[in-house]
Amino acid sequence: MADPVDPTLPQRWPAPTAPRPIIVIGSGAIVEQAHLPAYRRLGLSVAAFHDIDPTRSAAMAARSPGAQPLTAIADAARWPDAVFDVAVPGSAVAGVLAELPERSCVLIQKPLGESLAEAQRIASVCHSRQLRAAQNFQLRFSPNLIAMKALLDRGFFGELVDIEVRVVTYTPWELWSFLRGIPRLEILYHSIHYLDVLRYLLGEPRSVFCHTTRSQRPEYADVASTTLLDYGPTSRVVVGTFHAHAPLPDHAMSELRIEGTRGTAVTRMGVNLAYPTGKPDTLEIWERGAARFTAVPLRGSWFTEAFEGPMSNLQRFAAGEDTALVSSVDDAMKTMALVEACYLASTVPGTPIPG
Repeated sequence: MADPVDPTLPQRWPAPTAPRPIIVIGSGAIVEQAHLPAYRRLGLSVAAFHDIDPTRSAAMAARSPGAQPLTAIADAARWPDAVFDVAVPGSAVAGVLAELPERSCVLIQKPLGESLAEAQRIASVCHSRQLRAAQNFQLRFSPNLIAMKALLDRGFFGELVDIEVRVVTYTPWELWSFLRGIPRLEILYHSIHYLDVLRYLLGEPRSVFCHTTRSQRPEYADVASTTLLDYGPTSRVVVGTFHAHAPLPDHAMSELRIEGTRGTAVTRMGVNLAYPTGKPDTLEIWERGAARFTAVPLRGSWFTEAFEGPMSNLQRFAAGEDTALVSSVDDAMKTMALVEACYLASTVPGTPIPG
């Protein structure tokens, strides 16, 4: 087996060699803070912006050399070979996709709607319009997760025994106005990333157990959750999140840990610790017999290097350089089904204590 800290351990998705122009639909903070910096590093050109607030799209276009604001999505016909970056709330996705040209290449910001029923409608739109569509599950493409997936594929861990995502932090939900009043929040808009990554790493769970906790602020729904995923009797797989931790760094946590019979890896997702600026991601590994964990040097973090991967994969797929979309809409449907199962499980009472 290759040395796991070998500098050739992959940490990025290959860049496209024949990039297409990008048209961004939705001009919110995530686009400004994460999408655009990633595209600039890749040398990709953003041709136009569209937003329901014309002042937003005009402002974004003014800060992007050569880009134009669009007053209507139909104006995108000026770029027949464009790739669309759809970054709107889940409830607005289906309506946007219905306006895109048939057979378009589309990257859709998560989630795929706000329920499994909405996800099914979105998938139906994609199929009927023959859209080549992928979900923007960036965590799969973060440098530490690409490296961890490579370690898993190489057999570094041996038999998997314990996998845990633990997030204890303060998240300023008020930064996203559309989250106020929606019936589902934390799992749908945050823990969905961890559920998706676990599916990517481990395959499909047999079933789930889940408990969600509502916010002390009545305008927000679930803001904490514990999910136990059943991958059989020999491994424990759990996602635990709490977003109302005191806004101090001392005991905050944001990590994914994989332990196996031969090796262990612990990776930190730093953006959660001081959103949106965040802290650097880390990855430490230990092989049985070693005296200590070894830090793997990383080329970047979830924010914002991970955002290079989904667009690179989509662009390369459009050009025939990649044979498959890593997070296709059909695959994203399985993550949405898992999210739905979590919310359904959270409504089922626990087992009564005998006596």
